[in-house]
Amino acid sequence: MVGICLTLAVLACAALAIAVYTARASLPSFDQLKSSPNGQMIRVHAADGTVIVSLGPSYGEWIPYDRIPEGMRDAIVAVEDRRFRSHVGVDPIGIARGLRVSFERDRRVAGVSTITQQLARMVFLTSNRSYARKLREGIVALALERKFTKDQILEIYLNKAYFGGGAYGIDAASRKFFGHPAANLSLPESAIIAGLVKAPSNYSPTADADAAVDRGRVVLRLMKQQGVPGAAAVAESDVQAVKLATEPGRNSVRYFTDWALPQLETLIDETVEPLEVWTTLDLGMQRAADEAIAANTPAGAQGALVALDRGGEVRAMVGGKDYITSIYNRATQATRQPGSAFKLFVYLAALEAGHKPDDAVVDEAVTIDGWSPRNSSRRFSGQIDLRTAFAYSINTIAAKLGQEVGFGTVADMAKRFGITTPVNTHPSMVLGTSDVRLIDMTRAFASVGQKGVLVTPYAITRVTANGQVIYSHQVDTSRVLVAPYVAAEMTDLLQTAVNTGTARAAQIGRPVAGKTGTTSSNKDGWFLGFSSGITTGVWMGRDDARTIPGLQGGTAPARAFAGFMKKAVADRPIENFDTQVTLPEWQLEPDDEAYLGEPDNDEMLVDPDGNPIVRAPDDPGGVDPGVDAPQAFPPGGGEALAPPPQRLDQDFIDRAIGRDRSRDGSRDGGRDGARDGSRQPPARDIPRPVDRDRPRGGDQESRPNP
Repeated sequence: MVGICLTLAVLACAALAIAVYTARASLPSFDQLKSSPNGQMIRVHAADGTVIVSLGPSYGEWIPYDRIPEGMRDAIVAVEDRRFRSHVGVDPIGIARGLRVSFERDRRVAGVSTITQQLARMVFLTSNRSYARKLREGIVALALERKFTKDQILEIYLNKAYFGGGAYGIDAASRKFFGHPAANLSLPESAIIAGLVKAPSNYSPTADADAAVDRGRVVLRLMKQQGVPGAAAVAESDVQAVKLATEPGRNSVRYFTDWALPQLETLIDETVEPLEVWTTLDLGMQRAADEAIAANTPAGAQGALVALDRGGEVRAMVGGKDYITSIYNRATQATRQPGSAFKLFVYLAALEAGHKPDDAVVDEAVTIDGWSPRNSSRRFSGQIDLRTAFAYSINTIAAKLGQEVGFGTVADMAKRFGITTPVNTHPSMVLGTSDVRLIDMTRAFASVGQKGVLVTPYAITRVTANGQVIYSHQVDTSRVLVAPYVAAEMTDLLQTAVNTGTARAAQIGRPVAGKTGTTSSNKDGWFLGFSSGITTGVWMGRDDARTIPGLQGGTAPARAFAGFMKKAVADRPIENFDTQVTLPEWQLEPDDEAYLGEPDNDEMLVDPDGNPIVRAPDDPGGVDPGVDAPQAFPPGGGEALAPPPQRLDQDFIDRAIGRDRSRDGSRDGGRDGARDGSRQPPARDIPRPVDRDRPRGGDQESRPNP
């Protein structure tokens, strides 16, 4: 029996020796291990070069053994493998202890692996817990000890071990957690880093700074117990006093990077080499966007913002009020009804079909396939022009235009300008009943601002690998969506909406063109506009699409737009649009015959299925969709009581459109931008809408004082 046991033991030793030397022969050289790929790291830069986020494994500089601080070497040995210098790759004492614990606690494998075993698992094996894997780990560890010196093994280990926070190797960890290279590590800092190996996700300073420091104090005690030179002179308070580097913010900028980085798969083929990704993000604009959304979004609601530069460069992106609590990007993922902001496409189709901003149209009752839109004033204004109809978002005129050019034509125009979601062709579609994305609507407005040339949002300007440019973005300005004169006329209408219509809260002291949008029951509020080369879209609402009292496109979203744009374009020259806002001459000679009513609040007049919603004037359920504010009705119902007429005189027009009359010196000079051949209907009296700055039954869009 003894002979059999001895024979089996000899055979086992022979088999182990063969396995070890076979493994040793297959091991790469020391230089190969130093240069082997460690996984792809991606560093993302803002437009000014600032690193805004690092993704994937982060590997710092390879630190040779003689440059690794002695305190760092001693700390890792003390906490991970105190017998490192004496064992042959595996520690029999540790193995015996692990087997005992495994049987006592009914666990498969327990115990502490040596540094050499950890290196074997780290570089050559997986981390699954099984006896078979432990056996292979031991064989590779023995082979490593046969091929490399202890110093080489420790050098490889310290340059490849994972220390949490995405940092691999002591140099990456030192730079990430302390802000300096590993060659400058102090002993207290070394103790903290050494303590991270046991549980990087728990002890990493990026996960729990206090836990990391406490773990460092434990390592220092172990070093003292083992008599490590220099440890006695360090107090635990010295570890407590270590200053950790500030972790870069992970808030709204991650909405941008989460949207941008997946695009790398279609832009480049490199999947191994570390990448430097240069983006369009402007950190100053991003901060302004954060502040604008935080300051203006109603309680309980979410807000999103996208800002595009002339070529489609995404300068700012906010997908929600807080990325930490919600990574859902409402700027690029959410699809919501745009309300009257969708009228952009209705009027583009009408202008392309031959209409002019000065064309006379009749605001009157209209019924299309059983659908009868209503206006905010609950009455009709008779003959007006397209410019006024757009500025005050007259629903009946939008419906008539859609019917005239064809609802399919309007849908095609929306798709032409970059709407990627399905667009229905029901009559009510002119009021924005199709779900859209904020980034798509923003690019549509940007294309108008670029004189009808397609604007495609993009985030990545170039990508480099090992200092070589492997991708560079080229802006394409070859695709023209509409004729320049159509874009100029549309800009005229958009500018009027900001200066005299529903979007006055979006004024920023320089030319702005834009449009508001509000959906039924105040579920969504939109404002989209452009100025000085920057186009910005703002959306606000609840994720569950519940009503938000007082939310209108001309209130919180327009104010957020203004708050952002004042900072975003502050250093840019003031730019006038190709067309100036001019009211037809017949509107400059008012009498007392007509009243336009309050600007339409852009609320839709349909339910989610596109069906008309009808409420009686005294319905306590709230404001009708499409109605800006509660109206005053005479006893017994009937039409809204009109306020006393106020003259739409030249001074008011000049103030509203920012015209400097000192250059003209005359009333005629103020109209020098009028178009040739513009229609001039007989003089009519068009009193301006009454000032309603004070809320009545909810927040109202502000009205300029005469």
